[in-house]
Amino acid sequence: MGSEFFELPAEEQQKSLTTFASELLKSYGINDAKVSCINFEFNATFAVESDSGIKYALRININSTRTIENMQAEVQWVRHLNRTSGINTPTPIATLKDQYIVSGLHADSGQTLNGVMYSWLEGEEIGDEPTIEQLHEVGRAIARLHQESTDFVLSGGHALPTFNDFFWGTEDFLFSEKSVLSDKDRGLIEQARDLIMKYTDELYQSSPVHIIHADFHGWNLMWHEGQLSIFDFDDCGFGVEVQDLAVALYYLDTPEQDAALLNGYKSVKPLPTYSELAMKALLLQRRLLLLNYLFETKNQEHKEMLPAYLEKSLERVSTFLTDVRG
Repeated sequence: MGSEFFELPAEEQQKSLTTFASELLKSYGINDAKVSCINFEFNATFAVESDSGIKYALRININSTRTIENMQAEVQWVRHLNRTSGINTPTPIATLKDQYIVSGLHADSGQTLNGVMYSWLEGEEIGDEPTIEQLHEVGRAIARLHQESTDFVLSGGHALPTFNDFFWGTEDFLFSEKSVLSDKDRGLIEQARDLIMKYTDELYQSSPVHIIHADFHGWNLMWHEGQLSIFDFDDCGFGVEVQDLAVALYYLDTPEQDAALLNGYKSVKPLPTYSELAMKALLLQRRLLLLNYLFETKNQEHKEMLPAYLEKSLERVSTFLTDVRG
């Protein structure tokens, strides 16, 4: 079938990938497990329950451009955080051959897909309606993560991207020959891009660079009995701390929520130094990165979001340009 696989209805894709997930589980010595798809967006994540009742989460990268070296670096970093007091993360699970990355040919798509499995986290995702208490804990967790990453060094052969470029290492669908934007819209976004990169360059010149999560939002945060856990490290890479904060703040709705998260961070360590305009630039960059994703995604539901998202993004770009230029 090949690439046409990703044009099939989501239910058919999930059914095929669930069968594929069961095959990958054999590498862990897990047979006859209950396997169900619990997330089918950027990647596919499956709940796995072995015949002995132990639960896991298996992520198969279907959209991600992550290399094996990137995934190995992710696992190494999460294992480091997993051993760090005060930071709750799932534990990476090794195969019978003591490997943390599994790969296999998915016949229906004709692609070799990579996966990684973690221990199961109990609880509920914070989602898009976090409480003030939860956001305070999120801020604390981000600060602890930054503390633990400052001096962390990856092993040789493990690699992660550095987020000092506009697209954070992903393919350009806004300005390249693959762009379907009108000349007017592309020109407007290019103006914003140039200003965003100006502020980004300044931050990289004045701030420490280390591994950041790069995808802090309520659907990557689990809450269980008053305890917060962080998961989904598929986007991690080298960046400056304010980039992590900008991503987290992007998904919040009120000044009170922003304050709760930032106060939580400050209860652990001082906030990184950044200007108000630099933060506005990073917030807009997050939106434009998501816009870029919508132009390239195979996810049918996300594709349908594009027209309205583009219209709102252009409004945000115009507002940003006015704020910067006065």
